[in-house]
Amino acid sequence: MQVEVEARFLGQDHPALRSLLLDAGGVCHAPMRLMRRKVYDFPDRSLDMREAWVRVRDEGGQVTMSYKQQDDPRSVRGTREVCVTVDSFEKADQLLRAVGLVQKVYHETKRETWHVGDVQVELEEWPWVRPYIEIEGPDETAVRRAAKILGLDWSQAVFGSTDVYRAEYDVTDHEVNHWKEILFCPVPAWLAAKRLP
Repeated sequence: MQVEVEARFLGQDHPALRSLLLDAGGVCHAPMRLMRRKVYDFPDRSLDMREAWVRVRDEGGQVTMSYKQQDDPRSVRGTREVCVTVDSFEKADQLLRAVGLVQKVYHETKRETWHVGDVQVELEEWPWVRPYIEIEGPDETAVRRAAKILGLDWSQAVFGSTDVYRAEYDVTDHEVNHWKEILFCPVPAWLAAKRLP
């Protein structure tokens, strides 16, 4: 399996980052687009117990199906994955259900993809939280270098996807991993009550 080498920086100003990316010779590979994803597990939650999951994602131009496993969710190299391109979000969903997986969550996001040398920078918008960016590269040195070019403080980097929500709400990883839908709609009352000061 391939190791993902990535870091997230929360609460970012996307227009300012676009200017910095252009100054650094960055190229916008894909404009901001809606992405849909479904995450799956077996009924007995055996993947969850291994901190693993299967995902189908419509990336607004291609559809991918992935197996992901977190070895150290708080590390720049904490997730391993196997990813393939498929031709249909709906058919991939049908296939996974046919082999006995069940849908855990449906999640909408928005993403704009940039390339700066051998590094990919994603301007991310997720429901109910401030915009952020994700930097992914071939190794930690490349990711750190890109963060520095963009004026980001490495000590502020986060590595787990649930950190995006834990930074703004009093929630646990377990809670976030069991939300059924994450949609672009007003913040639900049950979550708004948990917003951090």
